[in-house]
Amino acid sequence: MTRLNGKISLITGAAQGIGLATAKKFAQEGATVVICDVKAEAVNAAVAECHALGAQAEGHTMDVTQRDQVDAVIAAVIAKHGRIDVLVNNAGITQDARLQNMSIEQFDRVIDVNLRGVFHCAQAVANTMVAQGRGVILNASSVVGIYGNFGQTNYAASKFGVIGFTKTWSRELGPKGVRVNAVAPGFIATPILNTIPEKVIAEMAQRVPLRRLGQPEEIANVYAFLASDEASYINGEVIEVSGGMTV
Repeated sequence: MTRLNGKISLITGAAQGIGLATAKKFAQEGATVVICDVKAEAVNAAVAECHALGAQAEGHTMDVTQRDQVDAVIAAVIAKHGRIDVLVNNAGITQDARLQNMSIEQFDRVIDVNLRGVFHCAQAVANTMVAQGRGVILNASSVVGIYGNFGQTNYAASKFGVIGFTKTWSRELGPKGVRVNAVAPGFIATPILNTIPEKVIAEMAQRVPLRRLGQPEEIANVYAFLASDEASYINGEVIEVSGGMTV
């Protein structure tokens, strides 16, 4: 039997990068995958990829910053399946600039997606998971949310904040049977790096003891473990997956 057999698993930002890799991994592990993203065409393509793996999958166009959209999707999933077993809060963006140059719009947009969006989704599923007496919420932090990073005031603040959410919700929801953990990826080869020059990417790889960037699948593997019953005594943790870059 696969590790996530029959688990209703909602993943945000699931149309590309780590989110898509996670959706496909969950599909391979037997989950029913609910793919959520802001781009309808990309959602449809991701659902098709999961179907190709023989999985049960459905897609919803959803902006995590819009609470009415989040509530509508959660309600639709519960109406169809009767429950939600796993939420992966993966959706996130970057809009980098040094402190002196960062616009209010850049700051607000990143906080809105990366922090407020995580709050919206978790709050929307919490009552259902508590009523079930079990559930898993997995939040995407970052090594930047542990150590900070040049030019990423907004992103670092959001990912530090996600760790605060994780620690707090694990205390609040743990007694109700709901586990909450975070994953803190290091440098991962995703489309978010497409605008970065190859020379800079090579320099990034040299900062990692394994001398390479991580692959989205390597983050997805950790999410799948944390979502499974194999991780049944892991709660309130931040798992760094960075190839040792912060050692």
